[in-house]
Amino acid sequence: MPPKGRFSADTRGIEGLPVRLVIALVVGVASLSVMMNMLSGISGLAVTELDTQPEPEVIGPGDHDVEIAVVDPDGHTVSDATVIARGGSARLGGVETATTDEDGVAAFEFSAELRPNQRDGTVEFDIKPPAGDEYTDKRENTAVLVVAE
Repeated sequence: MPPKGRFSADTRGIEGLPVRLVIALVVGVASLSVMMNMLSGISGLAVTELDTQPEPEVIGPGDHDVEIAVVDPDGHTVSDATVIARGGSARLGGVETATTDEDGVAAFEFSAELRPNQRDGTVEFDIKPPAGDEYTDKRENTAVLVVAE
């Protein structure tokens, strides 16, 4: 044992420490790699973002029939989804809902209004995906443009 007060001469404090750190790092990286590989194989964690495709996309103020198709990123329609229509910068009489049929289309009849001196506005849509599927609606959906005549 070195004499007291000679701390700089004592080399026993770090003996074996670098080897243990290297082993812990290698084991940790290997474990993380195995876990990430396992997670990437689970398809239940993936979700698919939905969007709306309104027809027509542009309307004037007043009463209109509008069909909203709910589609996935590949363009396939989704049935049994609930579509919620609400006024964006255009006004509706209130919030309206409809459910998509087996063809993935929801039918709406609404009266869009613009405020005085407003040239255009939007009617916005939200989607509540069908239960039990891996769909989600986190992003903004395609809106209907209301243009003054």
